[in-house]
Amino acid sequence: MYYYLIVIAIILLDQFTKYFAITHVKNVVTIPIIENIFHLTYAENTGAAFSILSNKIPLLTIVTSIFIICLLIYMSKMIIEKKGFQWMTLALTFVIGGAIGNLIDRIRFAYVVDFFEFRFIQFAIFNVADTFIVVGSILLIICILLEEKA
Repeated sequence: MYYYLIVIAIILLDQFTKYFAITHVKNVVTIPIIENIFHLTYAENTGAAFSILSNKIPLLTIVTSIFIICLLIYMSKMIIEKKGFQWMTLALTFVIGGAIGNLIDRIRFAYVVDFFEFRFIQFAIFNVADTFIVVGSILLIICILLEEKA
């Protein structure tokens, strides 16, 4: 049950921060937090990661929805079969929460709101949901690698 609450918390955090970006950053375009290093910069991403598949919102919505449903089914099976805390389940929770957060944007706006910009490394602008997806994916890879060695 806790894992589902974590998913909900991730979605709420993501949507709250995107609401903040829309209401406070969009009209200013960028707010330097640490000049030339980290800025809050409003961007509308019509694609997936790094803007791949730009303007393919229906396709991304369908694929993401199927992906989320599959992960939810798998996560539910893991919760039922393995009692107690599991790193793999937490990893899936992060990915699911982030994916749902971005899916909500695609359905509501036909784009995903991004606003974190690390200028010193010229990295893509991203959001809270993206962060959870990446952290969850890295944790998932670690779990898979450690499980294979065990």
